[in-house]
Amino acid sequence: MTAMDYLASYKELLSIAQAGLHYGNDQFDLVRYQELNDLALQLIQSLGDEPQEVIHDLFSHESGYQTPKVDIRAFITQDSKVLLVQDSKSLKWSLPGGYADVGFSPKENTRKEVYEETGLKVEVKQLKAIFDTNLRKDIPQAFQYYKLVFDCEILSGSFMENLETNQMHYFALDKLPLLSQKRTTQEQLLQLMQENNTSYFE
Repeated sequence: MTAMDYLASYKELLSIAQAGLHYGNDQFDLVRYQELNDLALQLIQSLGDEPQEVIHDLFSHESGYQTPKVDIRAFITQDSKVLLVQDSKSLKWSLPGGYADVGFSPKENTRKEVYEETGLKVEVKQLKAIFDTNLRKDIPQAFQYYKLVFDCEILSGSFMENLETNQMHYFALDKLPLLSQKRTTQEQLLQLMQENNTSYFE
């Protein structure tokens, strides 16, 4: 087993412990689930260099039955080029989007994220693809994400200064900038650029 395989197993162990702590009633079982939770955090910490306090803080906000998180992305093209935005902190590029907010539909989340990061108003046409971050063992992430990518068409607007992105630009696939791999990969863009009317699922 590789380190990534161990990490996946430890995170699954942690999710079982967190579900037990949330739904359990027996006091003895709750003690055991807490011990299991602490053990899983120690095992996760042992795989890297982060202090145990950092690992604990990262996962301590999770409770109840754990499910994959949802990441919403917009796929906008022009003349066979794809629209990317540059993150203001890392200066790396990705498709516009981010975590899905509670209380909004997938369409509403997509429109909201695009407007916040670009100033563009878009029409959300269809679901283009669903990517599973757990399948990318070479790009470790603390949590599993389902990345929902929607085909969008620009209605109006122009780039608007904001706190999340510095700029937006259209790129050809053979001239891509430095990508934020946890947000958007070259392989994902290649898949999205394929001309077909069916959604891609992993």
